[in-house]
Amino acid sequence: MKTLDNHTLLYDEECPMCNMYTSTFIKANMLDNQGRKPFVNITTEEENYIDLERAKNEIALVDKVNQKVYYGIDSLLKVIGNSFPWMEKIGNWKPINYFLKKLYKFISYNRKVIVPSKTKAEHKINCIPDFNTKYRLFYIAFATLFTALVLFQYAELIVFLPKGTFVRELLLAVGQIGFQAIFTQKLDKQKQLNYIGNLVTVSIIGSLLLLPILILNSYFDLNDYFILGWFGLTVNFMIYEHYRRISLLELPKYLTLTWILYRIIALVIILKL
Repeated sequence: MKTLDNHTLLYDEECPMCNMYTSTFIKANMLDNQGRKPFVNITTEEENYIDLERAKNEIALVDKVNQKVYYGIDSLLKVIGNSFPWMEKIGNWKPINYFLKKLYKFISYNRKVIVPSKTKAEHKINCIPDFNTKYRLFYIAFATLFTALVLFQYAELIVFLPKGTFVRELLLAVGQIGFQAIFTQKLDKQKQLNYIGNLVTVSIIGSLLLLPILILNSYFDLNDYFILGWFGLTVNFMIYEHYRRISLLELPKYLTLTWILYRIIALVIILKL
């Protein structure tokens, strides 16, 4: 790999995704050993030419020689393009670049609900992205549709359940959001959407855990009890993950109980239909 010297990425050290891909750049020698630095360690001199508010939303790549700063997808294309010029050319083609920027913002504005973390009080500045209602609602809609699609496919494998439809699974996924919203209505809009963002992420995690079984079952005839047992293990992990997240968000613990209650009510209704 061709190393991009004298350039530093200012990353969110509390974001596992940011940690992963910036460290990968270092290990692949795409950046030198000083090629990344936590956002919270920005110097007073750097504050003079870095847009701190923008850097919270779009990772900043600092040219330490010319004091030039690239943000978001442009910073990533600069790093990758130094080793693979053809990728930078494709990435800068207007239609592709437009899509990449939208995708980047979709992930960046939702990164704290995709992988939540506790903010360290000792830091004078933080790298928490701005709250963006449009991208949060888009994420919730995407997660809900994805979850409904996977659950519909998996429900087809559980012979103990009445035959379902995609519409049923979609209504159940939307109903979960509405049910939990009843118990979070006293929160302000931002906190409520932050919680719902974490709620649907738990659903995505559960869906991803079910995908291997769907794939395996397309090649092998899996045992019905194994399919049901895997589903049970997945639900238990989702309960744990939901509890872990509301603890990080410092929200009432009973939200996990209401999450379980909705699932029980939904199961009873499905079995009686």
